[in-house]
Amino acid sequence: MSRLAQAGLLVVVLAIPGSALLAPPTGASTAKSVAGEPGYRMLAADGGVFSFGAPFLGAPASDPTRCVRNPDARSMPYGSCWSMASTPDGGGYYVLDAFSGQIYPYGDAVSYGQPADTGAYQGGADLWPNALAMAVTPDGKGYWVLELGLSGMASVQAFGDAAFYGDPATSRLETKGVPEGIVGTADGEGYWIAFSDGGVFSYGDAQFYGSMGGRTLAAGVVGMARTADGNGYWLAGADGGVFAFGDAAYEGSVAGLPLAAPVVGIAADPAGPGYWLGASDGGVFALGGAPFEGSMAGHWLASPVGAITSAAALPPA
Repeated sequence: MSRLAQAGLLVVVLAIPGSALLAPPTGASTAKSVAGEPGYRMLAADGGVFSFGAPFLGAPASDPTRCVRNPDARSMPYGSCWSMASTPDGGGYYVLDAFSGQIYPYGDAVSYGQPADTGAYQGGADLWPNALAMAVTPDGKGYWVLELGLSGMASVQAFGDAAFYGDPATSRLETKGVPEGIVGTADGEGYWIAFSDGGVFSYGDAQFYGSMGGRTLAAGVVGMARTADGNGYWLAGADGGVFAFGDAAYEGSVAGLPLAAPVVGIAADPAGPGYWLGASDGGVFALGGAPFEGSMAGHWLASPVGAITSAAALPPA
């Protein structure tokens, strides 16, 4: 499901089971790993966080003022939290509120500022941009936030030791599709921005290894993940398709299978060449040797899942 679809700006039909209408606890955990070991977390639009193979450290869903549904200035029927990012050691994570531009840190995640405190969020709320995605620097001392403003241009804000290397808005770059994700390079001196039409744009020392831009896609791209060495990346489509570029190995997909709900993101297994696909009903597909640690499929969800992320960016100790 597109991030902007959750904001009511695009029309998407979701195949969410009836059981998804009732609420589980705000967090679920099958924690049996320590920081740095394989595992993943999922984020629901209402701020619920679900941890698998990694500790549960808290969730915005416990605070009714966070990740609100249908704020007056914006149509967000499921909630406003669609993006999260883990700290490099796996001991914490951030949740990004698309409407308010606030960032909620948990565990060892440290706040280095947030879009909400910048000029773009000081006027009327109907003029605020959508904060769509974030990526943490390799040392964990900063992060980038990808936004979409009223102009329809994607922009990047940098916080902490994250440096700004450019964005489509600054360069007046004409793009197709809508921005879906931002991924930092292995050394933190650049980043990629992925769009729903499969386009990929590189900034800083990020190398362009290819994209699906200009090609006919069965479904829009909803997520991006990079390899451990940063010399390749994957794109994932809402239909479960996976596209590999650079040294990223294609380890399979679920395209063509009858999915109960659309895929919303992809997360790389830090321990190997595999990856996880997350679906809006909380389903998880583990491919290429990535361990399956559990999912929320079949559980009652108050809001659909909007993101999946690796529990840590480092390989196991």
